[in-house]
Amino acid sequence: MTGFQWRKLGAGVLALSLIVLTGCGGKNGEAAAAAGTAAVPASVDNWGLSFQTEGQAPVGNAGAEELAQYNAYYLGDTSEKVIYLTFDCGYENGYTEQILDVLKAHNAPAAFFVVGHMIESAPEIVRRMAAEGHIVGNHTYHHPDMSAIAEQAAFQEELSSLETLYRETTGREMSRFYRPPQGKYSVENLRQAQAMGYRTVFWSLAYVDWYTDNQPSAEEAFSKLIPRIHDGAIVLLHSTSRTNAEILDELLSRWEDMGYHFASLDELPA
Repeated sequence: MTGFQWRKLGAGVLALSLIVLTGCGGKNGEAAAAAGTAAVPASVDNWGLSFQTEGQAPVGNAGAEELAQYNAYYLGDTSEKVIYLTFDCGYENGYTEQILDVLKAHNAPAAFFVVGHMIESAPEIVRRMAAEGHIVGNHTYHHPDMSAIAEQAAFQEELSSLETLYRETTGREMSRFYRPPQGKYSVENLRQAQAMGYRTVFWSLAYVDWYTDNQPSAEEAFSKLIPRIHDGAIVLLHSTSRTNAEILDELLSRWEDMGYHFASLDELPA
């Protein structure tokens, strides 16, 4: 197959494009306009999901096999009861260390996709993520709409500048996992990330947790996260969410009671 066959998802689509920057990009969202803004490549899309059967993996804008040709994922190993935990970290809102404490208690690895502001404003927390064995992934330096960047050099600058900041802050090399800001991407972006040695990571389960002044209740969160969990789920949560910090221990326990275990993105099927 050449190219992508983009699906037009009908009624019942759960749009999870994460367009709002408040829970993702922090102050650096304002710098997005300063990023490269060449002509938008063809086949630009927002990542979205359609949940069709409870307990089963959702249908994405593109299938797992289509994404795989670009070293991109939205699902992990669907042959076993495994969950890959990921957190998008636009800025520190006072909850990340509590999240790290819970992960440590459950011996659960996670991936934290950070932007420049997170590393600059909370370097000690980022260093803790790495020291405790979690993946620190690339969410770009400024959190722009990467689908608006056509040139490889401009795309590369957003990722490589974050790599440099991370290296200077932690003394470590950044893991080669990339998540597009706001879930906005193009086929060209997938090729660009692949050319840099990155694996692009979308998600197969998330919920509206990024409005910091309108947080869901625990019951609302569980109603989305428990019935929709599925084998091989890549779960996206925001570390800025008070609700996520408060429910995480119970959430992980309930998933464990359902027979699930947690794995690192490093264990994604090749």
